[in-house]
Amino acid sequence: MAKTAKKPPTKTEILNNIAEATDLSKKQVAAVFEALSEEVKKAMAPRGPGAIALPGLVKIQKKKVPARPAQKDWKNPFTGEIQDRPAKPASTKVTVRALKNLKDMA
Repeated sequence: MAKTAKKPPTKTEILNNIAEATDLSKKQVAAVFEALSEEVKKAMAPRGPGAIALPGLVKIQKKKVPARPAQKDWKNPFTGEIQDRPAKPASTKVTVRALKNLKDMA
């Protein structure tokens, strides 16, 4: 007997479920999510702290990745092929790390 894969909840389903659980209207729940998204945006802004934690769920952090110079005659570790490796400019990565409570839920 094959198990059918469950689909993740949609945005509307999430808003409905939270509205029912908290006795708030869907508009109020949507406003909370909008405010949360603005807080994350402020934290990730260039002058922001670069990190924010959603208590009990995840920690979101910015990480600066330095520039990588070009390399001639670089050996590809997977194929063993000798090739030229182009330079990469410096960039910023966003990492999302699960916190202990979220790990315990899984």
